[in-house]
Parts: sequence; structure tokens; C-alpha cells
Amino acid sequence: MRRFILPAGIILLLFVKCKPGQKQEQVSGNEVIKPAIVTEKVKHDSDDPAIWINPQDPAASLIIGTDKDADGALYVFDLKGKIIPDKVVTGLKRPNNVDIEYGLHLNGKLTDIAVVTERFTHKLRIFSLPDMRPVDNGGIEVFEGETGPEFRDLMGISLYKDSSNKIYAVVGRKSGPQEGYLWQYQLEDAGNGTVKATLVRKFGKYSGKKEIEAIAVDDKLGYVYYSDEGFGVRKYYADPAKGNEELAVFGKDNFKADHEGISIFNATDSTGYILVSDQQANRFHIYSREGVKGNPHDHLLVKTVYLSTEESDGSDVTSLPLNGEFKKGFFVAMSTDRTFQYYRWEDILK
Repeated sequence: MRRFILPAGIILLLFVKCKPGQKQEQVSGNEVIKPAIVTEKVKHDSDDPAIWINPQDPAASLIIGTDKDADGALYVFDLKGKIIPDKVVTGLKRPNNVDIEYGLHLNGKLTDIAVVTERFTHKLRIFSLPDMRPVDNGGIEVFEGETGPEFRDLMGISLYKDSSNKIYAVVGRKSGPQEGYLWQYQLEDAGNGTVKATLVRKFGKYSGKKEIEAIAVDDKLGYVYYSDEGFGVRKYYADPAKGNEELAVFGKDNFKADHEGISIFNATDSTGYILVSDQQANRFHIYSREGVKGNPHDHLLVKTVYLSTEESDGSDVTSLPLNGEFKKGFFVAMSTDRTFQYYRWEDILK
């Protein structure tokens, strides 16, 4: 999934010129990058997308997106933005965020999974890909034993696969303590073709200002990033064995209000970009993934880009060429008009 390689050491961002037929607008003198494709609308409230790469045919890859409502759903789109009706999962109780991981050992075979947080039931819901079949035996309860207000109301999730192929879910909630806000669970075969979750640690600071929703894991480098809304982006080790030390806080300046969706673009195995949504400003701040020489935890702001998404909560990105439209990478972000917007990576970064 990391074929799009940039020359080492080059970090240069430009706003691209409009292509024929592609309209650009201005926001306070800044060009707004328009999407290549806007998906069909979900029923209630689009919230968070994830990309599933089809290993046999990248052009047949899928976009999974949550529709956040008491009568919510997990929508599945093709790369043209069309809903695939027979893959949509309905009847979910306010599904919030979703993430995807590849190769969970399940029922004797490697299975790709989509995991969604179901806020009103306090459960993780897990579905195999690409068939979207439930493999969670009705759901897995998390944050068990918590009694604080909204301490079990699920929000963000990100999946982590370590070097030994163990898969973990890092889960956030609407509110929680100032220490140990995130809980991390190992996902394994329960022995009957369904998934079980074992709590392995509680970690992560919380400012108490708003909430924590957006979480992203850099599998290759082994880091967890999450948005402490109204405060900044926090960074920790993804491997529980490496401890709970906070490695960095960045993005504390230049945000209008909420720090939201986080996406990690791998230019090489160790370089690239971290994109963070500045939700109310309709823009994304882009930081160096590798940090600076001598300090991998000093994530400098590289550039800010304005997209046509409205108050974007969630996003995902891949550096893999997918088809003729998305030749150099693909970025997807939700918009509050009940859609998800697809962007060519070269329209964001050049």
C-alpha cells in the first residue's frame, strides 16, 4: 500500500491549478481544492470514512463510511462514489467512527475487517471485508465498568497491526478521565469464527476541554495520534510493551476550534505527512510525518490546504494508485452535507 514514493527529504506543497472543468473558489484569499468525486448522500449524517484496498484489483477498492444516527448504517461506496446497496449494513445504533485492518486470523484464514464504534450500545461492531458479514457475535462491549457520564459512549477508533501481526483496536469515547482516556484491545479469533477483544492497556492524556474522537495509528512507525479537541494532537507508542509515555503534542496553534480527523500519508516507509482537519475552518493542516532530523517527534507544519468539505470530522488517505482517476494516491473526507468527498492526492500535494 506504499507505492507512491517521493524523493527523500523533499517536502513541498503547492496549490494546483484547476484542471479543465474543475472549479476552484476562494476562502479569504485561499484557493479551495475541489474534489474529483462526491459520493451519493447517506440517509442521516455522514461522519467517518475508511479505505479498503482490494489486493487483487485496486480499482475495485471500497470506501466504508458511517451514517451517524440512532437508526444508523455503515455505507459502502465504489470509487465512483456510488452506494453498493447489498453491502450496506443498516440498523446500527449511532455508529460513529470506522477503521480497517488486513489479515486477522479468523476461522483458519486471513480476514480483512472493518471495525465500527456503536455509541448507543457501547459495542464494537466488526465486519469481514469485502462481503461486510458480521463476525462479532452481535457486538463486543468495551469500557466495561466505567460509570462516569458519557464514559462508555463510543467515538473514535483506529486499528494497529504490529510486526508480529497482532491486531489491536485503540478506542475513544465521548468523555473520560484526564489519564487513561483511550483503551486498547487485542482482537483475536474467539475459536468459533467470530472475534473477541482483550483489554491490554489504558493510556492517553485528556485536556478536558471537549472530547476525543479522531484517532490514527501509523502501523509502520508504531505510533498513535489522536485529536484532543480544542487542545492539540497527542502522540504515543502504539505497542503496549513500550509504555504510556506521551511523545509529543503538536498542532496547538492555528486551529479555529476543533481538532478532528487525522490521516497518515506514507510517502516512504518512514516519511510522509499527517493531515489533521481544522473542522470549523474547512481546512486541513499538514505536518511532517518523520519529524525533524534528530527528533522524530517534532512534527512541523508543512502547509495548510482548503478543501470543499464542510466541517469535516473524519478522513482517510492512501498512497497507492487505485485507478485512472486516482493515479498517485487518494484522499477521502466526510462533509456535513451527508457525503464523502474523493480527492486526487496530486491535487493536494505536488
